[in-house]
Amino acid sequence: MLFILTGEVQIGKSRWLMQLVDKLEQAGIACRGVVAPGVWIESDGENANDQGYEKLGIDNLLLPDRTPVHFAQRLDIARKNGTYVEKSQAGRVGLEWHIDEEALKQVNQHLASMPNHVELKLGSKLLIIDELGRLELEHDGGLIEAIKLLEAGPQKGIEDALVVTRQRFADDVERRFGATWGESIQLSPSPDNIRLIASRLTV
Repeated sequence: MLFILTGEVQIGKSRWLMQLVDKLEQAGIACRGVVAPGVWIESDGENANDQGYEKLGIDNLLLPDRTPVHFAQRLDIARKNGTYVEKSQAGRVGLEWHIDEEALKQVNQHLASMPNHVELKLGSKLLIIDELGRLELEHDGGLIEAIKLLEAGPQKGIEDALVVTRQRFADDVERRFGATWGESIQLSPSPDNIRLIASRLTV
């Protein structure tokens, strides 16, 4: 089955995902793939949100070990500290975040290795991809190994998948990958939906 976690920015999708991972692992369900939590600081500056926090960047946690990868910086920060690369994938398409090319390579290598590493002793396994965006869906770049996994569908060691994407891409993701996974559903990051996924995967 394909679960599509969707919604606009800064509504807690990655935080919700980590709660889901914790619950599923407690139930004996292994989670593979990548989660992309934001890097936040308390702030009263112009980039602060209504809760008084400012997002500086994006990390990636490689599942199941939760190995951290510093993935992206906000564009203005990358320009200021000299790490911005205009000819990078993110630079060429004008993203608001500067994605480190080496980090992108590392995450893709992790995803590419997954079909060959099915030795986890837990039962069912859920593929998590956080997230698919413009690079992947409009420019055939970014997390290209995630696209390959989703196009391949269920396989040994990966029975179900969960993809995070913005609302504008949710229908496209469902059309492109839903049938391959047998069934698909779009979800918001709510406690009820954590229980829904857990119940469907533990049947």
